[in-house]
Amino acid sequence: ELQQKVEETEVLKMELQMLETERVRLSLVEEKLMDVLQLLQQLRDLNISKRALGKILLSTLESCRDPQPGKAQLLEVLDTLQQELAACELLHKQPVEQAQSPQSLSSPLVISC
Repeated sequence: ELQQKVEETEVLKMELQMLETERVRLSLVEEKLMDVLQLLQQLRDLNISKRALGKILLSTLESCRDPQPGKAQLLEVLDTLQQELAACELLHKQPVEQAQSPQSLSSPLVISC
């Protein structure tokens, strides 16, 4: 009976460790998702075109088509999307430039990401 209790304890420890690992993974996904959503909000506030956002998303999905071994595909897609959004030139323009040409922000020809 004591041996059975020891085995049950070991099983519970393993399950707890797996749950903790999953919790950490989900925390990382949540953090990355929040970063992506913040970047999307910033780009929306800057009136980025739907075409430019579509190109960013398609570029992300294309680069993540073949998942890298050992890396969770969801996290890889979120990482890549965050990098693509953060690299968008519109986010790096100075506010003075944006204030001077508000009409040019809605033109998909002017925006290059």
